[in-house]
Amino acid sequence: MIRIITGTLVEIGEGKKRAEEIPAILEAKDRAEAGFTAPPQGLTLVEVVY
Repeated sequence: MIRIITGTLVEIGEGKKRAEEIPAILEAKDRAEAGFTAPPQGLTLVEVVY
């Protein structure tokens, strides 16, 4: 999941998607609406806070 979120955030940073689209992407529950799946190299989950 974090790789999909990362890919979506990268696309927002590149201007391919708008940040305002995130709620609609989540509500759609359709993987195709999100960004690309980022590669696992270099991604490190440091902490999860609930």
